[in-house]
Amino acid sequence: MNTHTEASIVVVPGLRDHVPEHWQTILAERLTATGRTVHTVPPLTVNQLDRAARVAALESVVAAVSGPVVLVAHSAGVMTTVHWARSSSRPVVGALLATPPDFDTPLPEGHPTPDVLSSNGWTPTPRTVLPFPSVVAASSDDSLGSAVRIARLAECWGSRLVRLGKVGHLNPASGYGPWPQAEELIREIEQG
Repeated sequence: MNTHTEASIVVVPGLRDHVPEHWQTILAERLTATGRTVHTVPPLTVNQLDRAARVAALESVVAAVSGPVVLVAHSAGVMTTVHWARSSSRPVVGALLATPPDFDTPLPEGHPTPDVLSSNGWTPTPRTVLPFPSVVAASSDDSLGSAVRIARLAECWGSRLVRLGKVGHLNPASGYGPWPQAEELIREIEQG
């Protein structure tokens, strides 16, 4: 049951938005079923690759929440979150930043090119300490970001780094639907 001090969960999806079998979707359903307040940043219908539009969508969701939030971001949702954090003054208890991509190096085929990412405002990636506690959950074999570069981003953001091992990009293509560790990490973030 919600209390006045319990933070709302704000789910920040990546560029592929909402996938029914994705751990974020499953987590949101599970937390809602246990009485938590969960808000998910909705998919964009236009300007889907535009960083400013995604940051504005996150701001709109957070602004509609009364009280503090815990952000739960995956992939490009992590990048949306770190860009948003530079200008927002909303109360954030903390953030779970799962498998951030490395937008400053070329991504595998089928993903946006460096020119497309740049022209849509994603690069350079912010490298300043986040204004709230955060945990970066990093894979050791993520094709969208080397473990070394993601560890460096975590350090720049002032995030605690949690090494997940070989989980790919922590998405359905990597064999993840449910990811129970997310709930554990959220509890840790809330407990400070």
